[in-house]
Amino acid sequence: MKKPTVQRLLKVPCDNSMSNRLGESLCAGMKALHSGLFVRIALPVLVSLLVIMGTGLKPADNPDEEYFSISKSIELLGDVYTNVSGNYVDSLDVAEFMYAGIDGMLDTLDPYTVFLDEDESLELGELTSGQYAGIGVRIADIAGDVFVVSVFGGTPASAAGLQVGDRIVKVDGKTVEGYDLDEVRNLIKGPSGTGVRLAVERYGKRRWKRVRMVRQEVRVNSIRFAGLYGSTGYLEMHSFGNRSADELGKAIRELRTTASIRNTPMKAVILDLRNNPGGLLDVAVDVTGLFVPKGSMVVSTRGRDPESSNVYRTTREPLLDTMPLAVLINRNSASASEIVAGAIQELDRGVVVGDRSFGKGLVQSVISLPYDCTLKMTTAKYYTPSGRLIQKPHDWRQETRDILAGTKAEKGEPVYYTKHRRKVYGGGGILPDIRIEAPEIGDYESALRRKGMLFRYANHYKASNERLPAAGIDRSVMMQDFSRFLNGEGFAFRTESELLLEDMKKMLGEKADTVSADVDTLIVSLQNELKQFADKKQSSESETIAIALEEEVLRHYDEDAARRSRIERDPVVKKARSILEDSGAYKRILHP
Repeated sequence: MKKPTVQRLLKVPCDNSMSNRLGESLCAGMKALHSGLFVRIALPVLVSLLVIMGTGLKPADNPDEEYFSISKSIELLGDVYTNVSGNYVDSLDVAEFMYAGIDGMLDTLDPYTVFLDEDESLELGELTSGQYAGIGVRIADIAGDVFVVSVFGGTPASAAGLQVGDRIVKVDGKTVEGYDLDEVRNLIKGPSGTGVRLAVERYGKRRWKRVRMVRQEVRVNSIRFAGLYGSTGYLEMHSFGNRSADELGKAIRELRTTASIRNTPMKAVILDLRNNPGGLLDVAVDVTGLFVPKGSMVVSTRGRDPESSNVYRTTREPLLDTMPLAVLINRNSASASEIVAGAIQELDRGVVVGDRSFGKGLVQSVISLPYDCTLKMTTAKYYTPSGRLIQKPHDWRQETRDILAGTKAEKGEPVYYTKHRRKVYGGGGILPDIRIEAPEIGDYESALRRKGMLFRYANHYKASNERLPAAGIDRSVMMQDFSRFLNGEGFAFRTESELLLEDMKKMLGEKADTVSADVDTLIVSLQNELKQFADKKQSSESETIAIALEEEVLRHYDEDAARRSRIERDPVVKKARSILEDSGAYKRILHP
């Protein structure tokens, strides 16, 4: 998953401004080291950890001992690095060796405290800004090939005629076969204004399509989809970047305008934060501010550094302060998503529907390092307005050395109270008011998706049908065609039990002299029974597969139409709509 961040830039200088005893000790240790990469990158990481987080990693009995321990540790680390890099039996890549040491040190803390090299720092900037230089496509690895799975409107890719389903064959003359997805993505991206050439294979076409595009700044809207379903507005938000609050506000105003034109005023709104990994803290506060009174407390952060302990309140007038609201979350909703959901729930501004959220309640500060590197470090924890800790209990300390001072975790599910004295529960993440899980993907559908069969069939369908049928897709005809397609592709569904039995059969085959005929008979009998079980499983998922296949086919023609169709069938959205459309049920949840 993507790691949410808070943009809090910190630097640790070593000059006369560090007049306290800790600063003097650190500066003395720094001056004792050799110059080079260690001093320019590794040392700032260590100093940042000790100064910004505080010196409480294994606290000493008195300040003098602690200052000496810091200075000694810096000198010791520098000597180890210098000796090993210069005298190890084999030659080393000293930069990678240094990075490995930094990674090892940070691994003793938590998964979100990480060192980012120059390329990773650039990617972090793209994630928080929602902007990058490229051509405007989303690509994915499907069964070993790299395909275009989405094309953004108004971008070079859209103008060049690239389509969902195009298989990328070459980038600037380089064959991408054997490249991983990140490598292909890096080949396509580049400075704005520079050219890039792609060769793509389109299903059913003999010749590759070759296009040349000029890269430009691509702005990815964090509102993936917005639409009206009856009198209910629906907004799907996939990230919290710099412009997300403004983009959400704009989408809400456009929905209200559309509803007004249709003479069906928008009476309720659904904010879908499922699978939203989060992003910037201040943006989460601004997003919440669209729905709650100005000055409302949204979240607080608490850390060992007094500067990291803050209370965050909304600063803008709300756009929808009374309209019935439902926020959708699931186990992949994290960080900023949980801040918004927790605040909406505890201020009794709306209902939260779905599954318990991820439970990522750690604040990361982004610290600039030399050579365009970055340290992303946990400096505080998130708490909801009632004081609920969003972070789920987890012990990351798997090291033999005792690095962190012990912290007390909440036991069980402690009770907290909303503005109207409703009970809400701790224990990590946000527990919805109405708990409903999305259906799990079946074994047969999982097998089809792993092999890219739904996606590939959609390519096949579009190659044979320039337009969708005016009367819509006939599912029974499509499923018959899909069955023939699978046979042509050599796809055969086998359950995990069948695969295990096949392994056992191979193992016994190596010892044929010691296997009796009765065992062979038993294996054949098991194979037949498991085959029947697999056939029943396929049959039981046939309707689900037909719906998923129809959606994938539709997506190859019109991504928004496919998304609208999916939302209409979504059981979580249906539940949220039923609550919002029943004013009595809605009020009973918020005012029990």
